[in-house]
Amino acid sequence: MSQRVAVIGAGPSGLTSIKSCLDEGLKPTCFESSDDIGGLWRFKETPEPGRSSIYRSLVVNTSKEMMCFSDFPMPADYPNYMLHSQLLQYFRLYAQHFDLLRHITFQTSVLTVRQRPDFSRSGQWEVVTENREGQEQRHVFDGVLVCSGHYTQPVSPLDQFPGHESFPGRCLHSWEYKDAEAFRGKRVVVVGIGNSGGDIAVEISRAAEKTFLSTRKGAWVLARMSSSGLPLDMTAISRFTVLLTSMLPRALVNWAAERTLNHRYDHRLYGLHQHTEQKPLINDDLPGRILQGAVVLKPDLRGFQGSGLLFQDGTMEGDIDAVVFCTGYNGTFSFLPPSLCSGPQGDLNLYRRVFPPALERPTLAIMGLFQTKGPIFPAVEMQARWVTRVIAGLTQLPPRKTMLSKIETETKRNMKSYLCPRQAALHVDYIPYLDSLAEQVGVRPNILGLLLREPSVGLRVLLGPCTPYQYRLRGPGKWDGARQAILTQWERVAQPFRTRLEPEPPRPLVLLSPLLITLSVGAVMLAVVLSQCKLTLCLQDLLQDSTHLLDWLSALL
Repeated sequence: MSQRVAVIGAGPSGLTSIKSCLDEGLKPTCFESSDDIGGLWRFKETPEPGRSSIYRSLVVNTSKEMMCFSDFPMPADYPNYMLHSQLLQYFRLYAQHFDLLRHITFQTSVLTVRQRPDFSRSGQWEVVTENREGQEQRHVFDGVLVCSGHYTQPVSPLDQFPGHESFPGRCLHSWEYKDAEAFRGKRVVVVGIGNSGGDIAVEISRAAEKTFLSTRKGAWVLARMSSSGLPLDMTAISRFTVLLTSMLPRALVNWAAERTLNHRYDHRLYGLHQHTEQKPLINDDLPGRILQGAVVLKPDLRGFQGSGLLFQDGTMEGDIDAVVFCTGYNGTFSFLPPSLCSGPQGDLNLYRRVFPPALERPTLAIMGLFQTKGPIFPAVEMQARWVTRVIAGLTQLPPRKTMLSKIETETKRNMKSYLCPRQAALHVDYIPYLDSLAEQVGVRPNILGLLLREPSVGLRVLLGPCTPYQYRLRGPGKWDGARQAILTQWERVAQPFRTRLEPEPPRPLVLLSPLLITLSVGAVMLAVVLSQCKLTLCLQDLLQDSTHLLDWLSALL
């Protein structure tokens, strides 16, 4: 008899979890409190308490080829970076293609998730739900996947700032923000320089009289566009980059990264400088708005004084009309047993950011509760593939002592880059994290085997972008279309640009440094050797990947 699994939430994490359950022969039932799929990516004019909320202009920070699910590429004509509405449409296509909607119970909230009395033997959970008529129902499940997200409970530090009670203006969290119209002609302070803070400050600055952006630690600002106008993550996130940076001294890697980031504009001059290893801010327009004076950088907020705001450097900005706090969210889940929240500040302590090690039986998993310098969806999908195999009894977890030791080791390592304990606990390194979970599932790419058997694919997996299709080449859940998806990934990148074709001009000769000349000659020699061995390889794609590699190495010069 199939094991029954509760999936809480029908956002992207919930959808891929339903599919993974079906792939492993489990019987999923998904409870979604709203009347539609999409979770965070479903825009609503009015924010609803207890649910995530996004602003009208939100555009994704990761490109379509990097962020798609591993066995369902996005349509070729989709833009590389899309508006939230188009991403929601992709989720609809995904749900339709794999027939997922029939497993979702809409307008049903989960009230409690508790262990059954015989949990140590059965691993079962009692889940209490409430439908739209207010009727409660009790269910018994063999496993629970929490996919409700952690952007539902905004953190507002307003009470920490003296004088806020007498501030005559408006204070709000970014959770409430929809567009800049309400701030037209006003003087606004945005607090926090995460991705939301950067986006909102830029957007408000186009309507407001003056916009101030208050930040405690600054940010490294990256544009979505990389060299030759290609998506940044397609050129930056690769196995070769990870391999090369792991072999070089950390100080050298940081120096090269800072040199590259400061090439376009000096972050220290712009008031944005911070520690190199911190998570970057993805924003195409912020430096330009600072250059024009439309956004003014300020240090950390100290307090309020009437309609003015005091900052840590002793300066004050007066006649402020509104303050927008982009200060994050609490990653807590009220329906879970309080005993699971054993981490710092009552956070969930999770093995590989998924399983609570305190449980006697690994039949409950928290999906998507992590931060990484890479796309979220492929990592959540890999979590779901691993979790469902654990619940199905096909993969085992190590002893509790080993899991706790692993959590402590990873947190201590991350504390070198992230001074905040919570951030240190949440962070994972993108490709190593994916590979570690893929190893458990049995789907980690065999690079050497690929290079020997099919170098046209192996070279792209090694040198090219780490697209999700790499994890469907072998093992459980193998997808026959993975090979072709890898071979054609750059074609899908180019497709949305082909709305006005131009003839290719002859490429002019350029002066190269000795190192780049050596690398170029080496690439040509490699191509000759491969052609003599009669190995088929798309030169255009290989040169594309090699060009990105050379661009990265040139930063060291």
